[in-house]
Amino acid sequence: MMTRLTHALRRLRTDDRGAYLIELALITPVFLMLMMGTFDLGFQMYAKATLSGAVEAAARSNTLETNIGNTNSIDAAVTAKMQQVAKYGSLTFSRQSYADYKSVGAPEDFTDSNGNGVRNPGECYQDINNNAMWDSDRGNNGQGGASDVVLYRVNFTFNRLFPLWNMLGEPQSKTISMATTLRNQPYSNQVSSSTVRCN
Repeated sequence: MMTRLTHALRRLRTDDRGAYLIELALITPVFLMLMMGTFDLGFQMYAKATLSGAVEAAARSNTLETNIGNTNSIDAAVTAKMQQVAKYGSLTFSRQSYADYKSVGAPEDFTDSNGNGVRNPGECYQDINNNAMWDSDRGNNGQGGASDVVLYRVNFTFNRLFPLWNMLGEPQSKTISMATTLRNQPYSNQVSSSTVRCN
């Protein structure tokens, strides 16, 4: 009886049938997560490349004199292009115009009376965009006029393809941003005016 039991235990110990099921159960979830992550990152790269091309084409169209008042249809062309990538995505557009390239994103100049590097109330400043307040970005909203430099930004927000990111504690939505800067055609004289204010 004892020898029969010992023999059965020895045979059971050397029998490896069914071991692959345990290995498969351990490897499959990791493999599926890697596959979902790869497909999702690939989709994001494709969406970013498509958005980049659409934004560059739209920005070139924006700079033409014939399209200055036609920004809605140019934005609609970008939207149509991105809806081919993801119909459920949403886009936001912004345009800011500047006198030249070095002004892009720069604050309005001010007199730093106390030398602290911060514009304080009462310190005079050059109101370049004429909105009666000091701005950390001197740009005007919109396409601007002749020879103005325009910063064109587009944000594309969409839900990721797989629920992998929720499982990892990340948000399910993703935003891809693209921006480009181009100068409008010199179809007339550039208009620039500013006012010194001390409020």
